[in-house]
Amino acid sequence: MANIKSSEKRARIARVRTARNKSYKSAVKSATKRFEAAINAGDEQQAREAFVKVEKQLDKAATKGIIHKNTVARKKSKLAKKLNNAM
Repeated sequence: MANIKSSEKRARIARVRTARNKSYKSAVKSATKRFEAAINAGDEQQAREAFVKVEKQLDKAATKGIIHKNTVARKKSKLAKKLNNAM
C-alpha cells in the first residue's frame, strides 16, 4: 500500500482507468460477438448493422488509446472480410 499522498492518488487513478478500459474492451468484444452471431445466422441486414457498430466502437477505443490503432485496423479488416465472404 502506498504511503505517499501522490502515489495513493496515482493508484486510485489507475484503478479508475483500468475499470474504464476494461469496460470499453468488453463492449468491443460484445459487439463483435453480436456481429459473429448475425453472420452465422445468415442475416445480412443485421450483420451489416452490427459491423457498423463494431467499427465505431473499435475506432473509439483506438482514439482513446485503449487499443492500438494497428490492432483496430487488423480487426476491422478481418471483420469486413468475413462480412464480404458471408454475403
